Amino acid sequence: MKKILGISAFYHDSAAALVIGGRIIAAAQEERFTRDKHTPDFPVEAVKYCLEEAGLELDDLDAIVFYDKPLLKFERLLQTYYSFSPKGLISFLKAIPVWINEKMFLKKMIHEGLKEVGPYDKKKVKLLFPEHHLSHAASAFYPSAFKESAILTIDGVGEWCTASIGLGSGEKIELKREMEFPHSVGLLYSAFTYYLGFTVNSGEYKLMGLAPYGNEHADQTKQFISKIKSELVDIKEDGSIWLNQKYFNYATGLRMVHDNKWKELFGVARREGETELEQVHCNLAIAIQKVTEEIVIKMAKEAKRITNSDYLCMAGGVALNCVANGKLLEENIFKEIYIQAASGDAGGALGAALAVSHMYFEEERVIDYKYDQMSGTYLGPDYSEKEIQSMNKHTNAVYEKHADFNELTSFVASKLAEGNVVGWFQGRMEFGPRALGNRSILGDARNPEMQKKLNLKIKYREGFRPFAPSVLAEDAREYFDLQADSPYMLVVAPVTESRRKKLPDNYNDLPLWERLYHQRSDLQSITHLDFSARVQSVYKETNPRYHALIQEFKKQTSYGLVVNTSFNVRGEPIVCTPFDAFRCFMSTEMDYLVIGDFVYTKTEQIDWENKEKWMVKFKID
Repeated sequence: MKKILGISAFYHDSAAALVIGGRIIAAAQEERFTRDKHTPDFPVEAVKYCLEEAGLELDDLDAIVFYDKPLLKFERLLQTYYSFSPKGLISFLKAIPVWINEKMFLKKMIHEGLKEVGPYDKKKVKLLFPEHHLSHAASAFYPSAFKESAILTIDGVGEWCTASIGLGSGEKIELKREMEFPHSVGLLYSAFTYYLGFTVNSGEYKLMGLAPYGNEHADQTKQFISKIKSELVDIKEDGSIWLNQKYFNYATGLRMVHDNKWKELFGVARREGETELEQVHCNLAIAIQKVTEEIVIKMAKEAKRITNSDYLCMAGGVALNCVANGKLLEENIFKEIYIQAASGDAGGALGAALAVSHMYFEEERVIDYKYDQMSGTYLGPDYSEKEIQSMNKHTNAVYEKHADFNELTSFVASKLAEGNVVGWFQGRMEFGPRALGNRSILGDARNPEMQKKLNLKIKYREGFRPFAPSVLAEDAREYFDLQADSPYMLVVAPVTESRRKKLPDNYNDLPLWERLYHQRSDLQSITHLDFSARVQSVYKETNPRYHALIQEFKKQTSYGLVVNTSFNVRGEPIVCTPFDAFRCFMSTEMDYLVIGDFVYTKTEQIDWENKEKWMVKFKID
């Protein structure tokens, strides 16, 4: 059984993953350990964790795998500057020295990073470099329950490739079609992320969350869609696109777009971050969302045509667009679709290791056919009772320990039903961008004030941001028109008609915040303005403790779902350790915290009203 360590680093979402004999043992993002969101540095702490989880040293490994080919990326950089010359001189002068001094010597940088982990013989361990989109494809196909499937990867850019269609069969993956830079769905979406005032490479999910506030049927939205498709992007029937570089600046410039040309095209200036959101911004958001959905669906149809497969696997940053995923499911192009939970570059570390396991070392795939190999994404560290008690002593925390788990769930469910917000910290940390019940903040989805409370008093973030429901998998279709299971919160589905409230005739003409707080359903806090929700279906088999809590909540309220948001505040990575959780709990208006079997009540803590004592400043994301 080969022991393979996968690494992504030096761009953003630095991460490490360990695969032994084709099985996923551990995976984690570096930001969770360093508390620096989207860190590009070498994942020293993540590597240490993966090795400790398996009881290995670096010298025990058969291969260390980096998630893309840096020299191919450098070739793209040089050729792009040459093609666009004399444009981009300033960007060229900034970028090339970095590449020459650092990234051209990536092997050396990797070895230097590994030295911080521990001693090893670099002649003994193979250092391998699969291509970026192969890493993405492998991250989706190999953990899936499919023996054979089409594979669709879509992101900003890897080396040259920005999207690919492949076929996975057994242990083999063949990439059959690629789209190349500068034409990219991910970069198109990121351009709108930038123009609407959010941070590129981290704020795309905010753009997706803003889209439901747009009026799809408004003349302005229709005009925006028309201008996008006539001036910015030419969409071919096979889903490939051509971007009009006259409007974009990412290829050789220091910004995503030419602001003045976009202002002239759309009649609206670029929104500066943190300024007031207006309806025009919402309409622009839904316009690009609709265009993205059209492209993704056409790409999926082309993948079906090329491979004739009944199944599809997806990865790459655009695969995290759960609204597009929901629309794709509704098209019924494939019998089943599997989306990698860590579809971004962090997941590339996992895919790189899996690709080398099965394609380089030719290790046999183990397929369950019922469950995937991601273990619910619970692949990060967990903490013993001794470590929790150590944190209790260090912080002088006041707690109550529940030896009976049924008693614990009964207590927590009752507090949720009373309108309290509970931090829920259990077992192994999730891998990927979503908190899925082990590092989560929970609330009551029925409570019409819960969205406002969570955004403004707990997360300290923009009030428009939506929240997701965690629902018992067996009850999901009672609340949502869900076409398939959604264990990783990667599918948006409509709230069932029976749950909806009648809206006033002038609803779409109301100001944004009035529409937001208008009662739309009996699940107000998770129902988007377009009556949709980003669903996580919870299984007893993958997370028995979380499932038991929601089941107890159902017993007390008759509702088998709760609000689930990630355990962090704005700008902070999801909490990793018990101390991270306690500090976040004390610095917000969270009411209760549960770590394992330990319960912490806010008003019982020493100096509990002094939030500033516990606050840490994080960069605005």
